[in-house]
Amino acid sequence: MGAFKTGEYRNLFREIGKSDEEISAKIKESVQTFFYDDNERIYHEAGEDMGYLTDTGNNDARTEGMSYGMMMCVQLDMKEEFDRIWKWSKTYMYMDEGENEGYFAWSCQTDGKKNAYGPAPDGEEFYAMALFFASHRWGDGEGIFNYSREARNILSACLHKGENGRPGAPMWNRENGQILFVPGCPHTDPSYHLPHFYELFALWANEEDREFFARAAKVSREYLVKACHKDTGLSPEYGNFDGTPMDKQLPWGQFGDFFSDAYRTAANIGLDAIWFGEDCGQLGVPLKMMKFFGTDLEAVRCAYKVDGTPLERPVLHPLGLLATIAQGALAIDNPGAKADGSDNDKAGADFETARKWVEWFWNQPLRKGERRYYDNCLYMFALLALSGNYRIY
Repeated sequence: MGAFKTGEYRNLFREIGKSDEEISAKIKESVQTFFYDDNERIYHEAGEDMGYLTDTGNNDARTEGMSYGMMMCVQLDMKEEFDRIWKWSKTYMYMDEGENEGYFAWSCQTDGKKNAYGPAPDGEEFYAMALFFASHRWGDGEGIFNYSREARNILSACLHKGENGRPGAPMWNRENGQILFVPGCPHTDPSYHLPHFYELFALWANEEDREFFARAAKVSREYLVKACHKDTGLSPEYGNFDGTPMDKQLPWGQFGDFFSDAYRTAANIGLDAIWFGEDCGQLGVPLKMMKFFGTDLEAVRCAYKVDGTPLERPVLHPLGLLATIAQGALAIDNPGAKADGSDNDKAGADFETARKWVEWFWNQPLRKGERRYYDNCLYMFALLALSGNYRIY
């Protein structure tokens, strides 16, 4: 059973021998760097009551990073920063008219000017989940700070756009229950599939939407089994609804390989394992990935076909890849930590494999420099999850 029922969260850092003092110090130092360091921070205050996170490689603010920042803040009990990020999002990114009314523009300049008027569904998912957690942790306020109402409105738009004369298209395919890469498109992104979020949406969304999200949780777990290669565990950035890589050339490129977006899949599976522990076969994916990459960290330096064929394309975010694989260790049992002392050779060997990745991650600092945004977001989530601090509220 997962933490949703037990209230218990694994601390893998403690399981591999780190002290509570070491763990707390590492989290404190990382939060200080990520949010406040003069040179390396991602978060910036704007005016008296707003703030944003910058994609340092593209010098913009994205719904991905903004919603990630809100999730980090609610997990860390940083209400002021949460409210600042949320107000910036609603002020500059939210669209209240046109085809994408009810959604958030996926990219804005740091002065708030929109770079695009299309949304990215991973942002809406994280906005909604972070808002529900904020409601439960801090209570609902007034206006845009009525967190639970805002979350329900986002999810309602995601499911019902295009109905009853409302313009636009939904972010989920209502027939097959899968989240889409962009509203109305004919394919998905495996790293957008968050069944552990959908389980909670099924409890807290508008009543008429709860049955759909309960189905979406099951659909996504089953989809991930198909989308992650049976031997390597690798998933593509974009996938067809049947789980095969979407190798079609799009105007902005070909995204059917294991590259930046796809790194998040293992991390999502690890968190789902801790929160709910519901296994449709997807919980075995992170171990397959660990065994595919082996014990040589140089293996994370290039892109791959999902079958493991290496490509002449360097990894842009090696720390992000390492962090997400390490977070996937949450799906791998530690037989030595069981109350009854149970053990067997295979389970012990599997956890030793996981231990290596968690230890490698522990020994890595946050990334510095121009490309640090995506890596450090994934790093922060892994740090919270592996220390037992990425929780359901």
